[in-house]
Amino acid sequence: MFVQLTQDVCNQPAGQRLDFADADAQRLIEQGRAEPLDHDPVAPLLTRALDDSLDRAFQRWTHAAGRAQRVPRVPFTGQGDAASDDPRAGFKNFGEFAIAVKDACQPGKRPDDRLHVIAKAASGMGEAFGSDGGFLVPPEFLDRLLQRIYSQEQLLGRTDNYTIQGNSISFPRIAETSRANGSRWGGVRAYWREEGDQGTSSKPSVGRMQLNLHKLFVLIHSSDELLADTQGLALEQYLMRVASDEINFVVGDAIINGTGAGQPMGLLNSSCLVTVNKESGQTANTLVAQNVVNMWARLFAPCRQNAVWLINQDVESQMHSMTVGTGSAATLAYLPPGGLSTKPYATLLGRPVLPVEWCATLGTVGDIILADLRHYVTATRGAVNQRTSTHLRFDFDESVFRFTFRVDGQPWWSAPLTPYKGTNTQSCFVTLQTRS
Repeated sequence: MFVQLTQDVCNQPAGQRLDFADADAQRLIEQGRAEPLDHDPVAPLLTRALDDSLDRAFQRWTHAAGRAQRVPRVPFTGQGDAASDDPRAGFKNFGEFAIAVKDACQPGKRPDDRLHVIAKAASGMGEAFGSDGGFLVPPEFLDRLLQRIYSQEQLLGRTDNYTIQGNSISFPRIAETSRANGSRWGGVRAYWREEGDQGTSSKPSVGRMQLNLHKLFVLIHSSDELLADTQGLALEQYLMRVASDEINFVVGDAIINGTGAGQPMGLLNSSCLVTVNKESGQTANTLVAQNVVNMWARLFAPCRQNAVWLINQDVESQMHSMTVGTGSAATLAYLPPGGLSTKPYATLLGRPVLPVEWCATLGTVGDIILADLRHYVTATRGAVNQRTSTHLRFDFDESVFRFTFRVDGQPWWSAPLTPYKGTNTQSCFVTLQTRS
């Protein structure tokens, strides 16, 4: 169902027109986050362009197969410009689509009419059935994967994300690392002058940040027995869950721990990270309330309203026992007034606490991170690309499903910020020193 967003959803801005699965679209409409659209004005243009491409592809395929007559083209569905459109292209679920792909690749079998065959030869000689071929996934299945990747529960959905058409994107950024006079905006300076006094010129310094997409891919081998014996639904759940969860996991790990070599630059390895010292004499593998206070003090103030605490789950036991004050005046810093019998607030200093697997274990740098992920910029090609082949593992009687996702990311900041007054630097990403 095509809808127009009235609020930002999954990193898509309000006003965007998108095609969602019917259940997801209805939920957004009921929540007041979208309005239904009866017609998408862009869809007919996309349909005509795709029809022309399919005509050319099928003509070349017919010629390569040595057939005298022209093979009738199967109309592509799901573009949203007609009431008869089906975003699943006639398939009940992804599993049924996968089985149809597998059957179509068997020698002597006629492809299912619902499939849209676009095979690419690696040598560039032409387009036909072959070991390097693949099938277009019906739109709804791709959208479902994309929505999982951009779920707000995952880190990618919290970043400043841009969808691009090429392989790279560049951003100009102000070269500001200090708020001292003469350093703001990378060199702009204002002076007090009396009437008639000559002014002193200054200018901002501008740097550049470039993101180059890196390819992340998942290969899933499925036996032909499994394809034949499933009714489609179980296979759909398996493929969707495994592919999307694995891509989400690796992307999330890269946002925090990435080296920047062949993958995104993680915030723990970035040059703008601020690491707060532990307390004098602090016991190994502990977290105390003063650590939290000190980290908060080093977070750039404008970042506070959007920051989150990312923690390893091992840290939670320490958080529940943190106290403020000493002796009989000590009070718990994390639990609500009802104590252990009441659900914790799951916030520190008013900001959400999110246990994630990518944080380091208790006592190590990165076990707790205070971060405003709006200052981490990511670029993607948008959708997850899926292809299927029965030839790679033909001698094992297996089909191979390939999911690829292209992404890069790094912090907006090039260095911590020195405040106008004071010596302690500030940043959008703050962590705690190792306690050992």
